[in-house]
Amino acid sequence: MIDKRISKFIGRHHVMTLATLSEDGSPYCANCFYAYDAERNLLIFTSDISTRHASCFDSYTRVAASIVLETRIVGRVEGLQLCGSVSRADAAARRRYIARFPYAAAAPLTLWAIEIDYMKFTDNTLGFGKKLIWQKESQQ
Repeated sequence: MIDKRISKFIGRHHVMTLATLSEDGSPYCANCFYAYDAERNLLIFTSDISTRHASCFDSYTRVAASIVLETRIVGRVEGLQLCGSVSRADAAARRRYIARFPYAAAAPLTLWAIEIDYMKFTDNTLGFGKKLIWQKESQQ
């Protein structure tokens, strides 16, 4: 079961930094708006297939991402690092994304979903350097 503090943090934000690897092993990252499907533990985002990061999905479907609260106050630092597999999003994911970003309904969308299998949430509001770890059961 995913700790509710992790789900709540993901739901309060809307931009993730997505990290990918190209066919030659070169790393790349991109910032993407996302919607979270808490029931299926998916991060849904849009990215045209011609973008550098989306073109990496043909070679490597494993990705990493981070979501962070930007603050200078050490006691309020919160950030999430995650790993998962990316694939084309289904109709339910599309509905979730449009619900979060209604203006996107008018745009041509290539939607992707990250099926999350590992999360590490740092939350200094719980104590300096406090970390909450979640890992999909099949990964343990």
